[in-house]
Amino acid sequence: MKISISGNYFSKVNDLYTRYEFKNGNSFEKGRHQIDVNGLGVNRGVATAELLVDVNLIIHIIPENQSEEFLNLIFEAFKYPREYPSLGRREDIVVIDEVKIVEIEKKELEEDIELKKDIFAYIPVNFISNSSVEVGNSRIFGTRYELTKNYVSENIGNKKSPKMVRIWNKEEVIYSSNITALEGEIVPVDEENDVVFCEM
Repeated sequence: MKISISGNYFSKVNDLYTRYEFKNGNSFEKGRHQIDVNGLGVNRGVATAELLVDVNLIIHIIPENQSEEFLNLIFEAFKYPREYPSLGRREDIVVIDEVKIVEIEKKELEEDIELKKDIFAYIPVNFISNSSVEVGNSRIFGTRYELTKNYVSENIGNKKSPKMVRIWNKEEVIYSSNITALEGEIVPVDEENDVVFCEM
């Protein structure tokens, strides 16, 4: 499955909260723990969470299985979710304004497609290296990430005592704004002429 994410947000808020940490069976030590709970030690500290306000995203999901039945299954799951949708943390509740199935095609652009200045996108590094899009002026401005995409479970233990770990597949991207898809380049776009930031 391939995913393209672009969008914007209104502002950021930093939230402080009290965090409690403990280890089961770890006995209380006066210099080490702040709280004694029935002889067990608990640490208390301050933590921070960054929250984005009024986030608007365009998310393109391109499954490998392009059958109508599978596309409708994804469509129905977003249109009528079984539980409240969240993005990232469980407390980041999502309101889905619109769900639709669109056609995506790679086409040679007759003119530049300039995204609004406040639109950010996770752009795969191979998009930039093959010059399909331009970020900023001639230099690339943005933050480079390795986004976790999916994983496989692997046993690093043995048959008698298995220990399963997740081995993550990662995609290298640049998170940036001020994006232009260049005239004459072959770029994936949807039927509304929105650039789809993933290899097709």
